[in-house]
Amino acid sequence: MIKVAVPNKGSLSEAATSILAEAGYKGRGMNKVLNIVDDVNDVEFFFLRPKDIAIYVASGVLDLGITGRDLAADSRADVQEILDLGFGSSTFRYASVAGEDWSIDKLEGKRIATSYPNIVRQDLKDRGLNAEVIRLDGAVEISIRLGVADAIADVVSTGTTLRQQGLAPFGDPIVTSEAIVIKRSGVEVTAEEQVVLGRIQGILHARNYLMLDYNVAQDNLAAAAAVTPGLTGPTVSPLNRENWVAVRAMVPKREANQIMDKLAALGAEAILASDLRIARI
Repeated sequence: MIKVAVPNKGSLSEAATSILAEAGYKGRGMNKVLNIVDDVNDVEFFFLRPKDIAIYVASGVLDLGITGRDLAADSRADVQEILDLGFGSSTFRYASVAGEDWSIDKLEGKRIATSYPNIVRQDLKDRGLNAEVIRLDGAVEISIRLGVADAIADVVSTGTTLRQQGLAPFGDPIVTSEAIVIKRSGVEVTAEEQVVLGRIQGILHARNYLMLDYNVAQDNLAAAAAVTPGLTGPTVSPLNRENWVAVRAMVPKREANQIMDKLAALGAEAILASDLRIARI
């Protein structure tokens, strides 16, 4: 039976459990149980703190884990990324008082508060900088106002929390993060684990793509196909209309309206977009 770690709370947990449910796996429901056995699919899910998941996976007691790239990096656990999930995007950056002339080289000798001390220490080492890293488990943004730190290093999504505390990020991102599936380093993915990954990918493809159908004149088919190449080429079928064909192709959901505009400009008709539920590509 495959053992999979899933975040037990937060935005990563909500997105991960939603995808797993759509992929046909048994859900946690309203219970706060630490594990669920899905006998039908031969998988056992463990609901753990996101920061701990990489440690469990690296030890080999769990086969796969869903966590954030930044969390896996800070754990320093010996794991490998095997699938990007495309949600939970964020950047990990240095920040300090807005309006002051901060740059990364000015961190030399300063106090830096963070919940990710290992990432910060490694970044400072790579840059040849010496600074005091102060570990805090939460509310990092307030540490400068309280006089505990000169700067912070924290996850930045929208930047709203930083602005509320009068802070602004500076320098390039230390880590660009998103949700990932991890496995112990040096261990091959098994056929059983590939089934789990395939189901997850199927849901991700369905969320990120639409099926586009349209009719177009044969003379404009090449130009239209260039707009909608699909993943392996569009499906083209003859119409009961002289010199016209019906075309079907998957297109990125975020680009669908622009693509439809281009097809309309080529004289395409009956342009229809349909949601996908599950896709195996």
